Amino acid sequence: MAAVLETRLRQAQAEPMVPIDLVACLVTDELNRRSERLIERRRKQAAFRDPHNTLDNFDFTFNPKMNRSLVFDLATAAFIARREDALFLGPGGTGKSHLAQAIGQAAIQQGYRVLYRETHVLLDDLAEALAEGTRKEFMETLSTVPLLIIDDFGMRKLPHTAAEDLLEIIMRRYERASTLLTSNRPVEDWGKLLGDVAAVTAMLDRLLHHGHVLKCGPRSWRTKAAATNVAVAALPTNATQEAS
Repeated sequence: MAAVLETRLRQAQAEPMVPIDLVACLVTDELNRRSERLIERRRKQAAFRDPHNTLDNFDFTFNPKMNRSLVFDLATAAFIARREDALFLGPGGTGKSHLAQAIGQAAIQQGYRVLYRETHVLLDDLAEALAEGTRKEFMETLSTVPLLIIDDFGMRKLPHTAAEDLLEIIMRRYERASTLLTSNRPVEDWGKLLGDVAAVTAMLDRLLHHGHVLKCGPRSWRTKAAATNVAVAALPTNATQEAS
């Protein structure tokens, strides 16, 4: 604040500025500073796995059939204001996690609180809260944060309480706050994955009632990168140097 004040005073000396204009500039500077600090604090609280993932550094050209219009519509955060949900489905490496976190970043920019968790981490956190006697408080946090991102559902083996825990979260948030869930497994496999078809049916019923579905894939960035690395490694030394 002191540095900004000194700069503004120098500005006032360098050009004609009535006191009220100087005060207005200082107030605007302070409001901007507080807004930036709030955004940074909320980014840390969101606990994104890859905090640098944004729409600006997402390569839409790799999967041109992706519904880009839906992605940018979700990035406006209007679906959060309407308490709607979103499902991002597709094979691994197709950009689901990147887009989910990018939309979370956009939501924070627009004033919303966001919480990001990979599915297995979320369930581990719930188990830990239960052991510590704080499950009720943690569940209240999960129930009320405006946007909860549950990432990588189906990537790892889930505990036997997964169906019950996830259903409770989804039911508590239904028409109360927005949930964005990503999965590399088709919804037809979820019943087998969780071992509870009834719970999965109830979850999907709520997620899809006011939900948006983004299909990602089938091409994978990671597969492409691996293939490129293999191809470059197979080149003769002089060709590799030319390629670089």
